[in-house]
Amino acid sequence: MRLPRSLSGWTMAVFGVLAAALGVVGLVVPDALLTVMGFEPVPAGGRADGDHTLVFLTASSMAALNMGVYYVLAALADWKPFFRWTVPFRLLTFTVFTLAVVTGRAPSGFLGVGLWEGLGAVVTGVALRYEKRAVAHA
Repeated sequence: MRLPRSLSGWTMAVFGVLAAALGVVGLVVPDALLTVMGFEPVPAGGRADGDHTLVFLTASSMAALNMGVYYVLAALADWKPFFRWTVPFRLLTFTVFTLAVVTGRAPSGFLGVGLWEGLGAVVTGVALRYEKRAVAHA
């Protein structure tokens, strides 16, 4: 079995596995994912005509599954440029999701999604910095 070869690779692999798993949950049991994110699920048959919540949930869950696989593959290849590219965009995601909660566009439970992105970005960034310094001092 192949494993990540660096600390930053491990941060990417863990994030990737979690993203892929949550993507699968959203595809298989969408109400469970809505509950985890702080949204109240609507009972079967209770959605109004034109409510496309499940369509958007399906699309975002598929994107999370794909993204998770990309992250794991990048971690296994120890593709550090990719790791670096993700940090600012994951911080941007943290900012947008946090602002969605602060401005009332999303329930407070959704803040966890933003914090997950932000914390993951910081941990990956710190790991990359540590590895760069370790190479410089070797």
